[in-house]
Amino acid sequence: MGNDDNRRRKTPCGCCMSVFKWIPVLFIFAVIGWSYYAYVVELCVLNTENRVSMIFMLFFYHITLILFLWSYWKTISTSVGRVPDHWRIPDEEVNHLFRADNPETQKRILNNFARNLPVTNRTMNGSVRFCDKCKIIKPDRSHHCSVCSCCVLKMDHHCPWVNNCVNFFNYKFFVLFLGYALIYCLYVAFTTLHDFIQFWQGQLNGSGMGRFHILFLFFISIMFAISLVSLFGYHIYLVLVNRTTLESFRAPIFRIGGPDKNGYNLGRYANFCEVFGDDWQYWFLPIFTSHGDGLSYPTATDQTGNQRYDAMGNTSTNSNRLEVQPTDKLIDAIPLNNHQPHLELDNGQQIPSSQVIVNIEQTLPLPLSAEAPAKDTSNGGGVVIDIIGDQSAKDANVLNGGPHLANGAADKIV
Repeated sequence: MGNDDNRRRKTPCGCCMSVFKWIPVLFIFAVIGWSYYAYVVELCVLNTENRVSMIFMLFFYHITLILFLWSYWKTISTSVGRVPDHWRIPDEEVNHLFRADNPETQKRILNNFARNLPVTNRTMNGSVRFCDKCKIIKPDRSHHCSVCSCCVLKMDHHCPWVNNCVNFFNYKFFVLFLGYALIYCLYVAFTTLHDFIQFWQGQLNGSGMGRFHILFLFFISIMFAISLVSLFGYHIYLVLVNRTTLESFRAPIFRIGGPDKNGYNLGRYANFCEVFGDDWQYWFLPIFTSHGDGLSYPTATDQTGNQRYDAMGNTSTNSNRLEVQPTDKLIDAIPLNNHQPHLELDNGQQIPSSQVIVNIEQTLPLPLSAEAPAKDTSNGGGVVIDIIGDQSAKDANVLNGGPHLANGAADKIV
């Protein structure tokens, strides 16, 4: 956490903001408390004549409510995590970083400090990601939250309804919270539907306020269910493709391969297990069972062993990506043409094989066709010459008409 964030929290305005942040949470608890009274007292106790039905309704209601509140509280109370100290850049290096003359110097400083850290994500210019507020190297998939005033591991988004960042440590709890909240609302709406119809027909027993409690309970449960079904479905999709909300809007940039929204996609089942764990008995309980430590994550390349481009397919997208956002692999690459094979003639003349390929074949009777290569028999032998690249016809004549290539000549590729 940066010094500016510490000072802001200690001011009276910062303390007031910290209190106001809990208002959405208190509102949710108030709605849950009122719904408990309306369902248990007004609906079940005062308006349900069949005691067996009332017992079953209360039994399943309390199971759903307990799982709902348990997941909600775990989402609120779980810490965003702390980046270890060895990810923090010393003050002396930070001063050198801020006084650097150009971005390339800053890039070298950050790359040198992060050479032993498990980071694969990069910035737009190919540099290691650095938080100037926390003074740390950002772990993969982490971001600085201005509300929490710290860098959050695998940050999904900051949710005001839980007054916390949805992150690596509470993402499972958050998804379960959405699921159980949806089940809670649908259960309440389904079990109050009969009483709502009776109220609409004027046949519902009870006092005036009791009837209005049941009416509002039905409408509020339907309203929350409609909003929750889309949010829960969206996060189930994100779990199955191993993507955060921030990554769905802005793809992470990898050191090799550039931006890739599917960079962490390991397959649906593996993605699900990365969040919910391997033991199915704990999948639906708000108990932490996620894989990893929040600092490093397996990638799709680790699973396939290949780079993120198709060498035989269309590479225009990747080439444009790497031109705009060069990576360290490309910047530090050694030119390959220092060791290109070449063609050596008898007279010692050498021609790079990237410019010309000479195929010496035995003279065979071949049918004439429009697609057959032209043969030069002026030297008494069957020589087929294919020119590749920018080699001119004049250079080809040097090969064919200069020092004649006799049959069985000692021409070789080295």
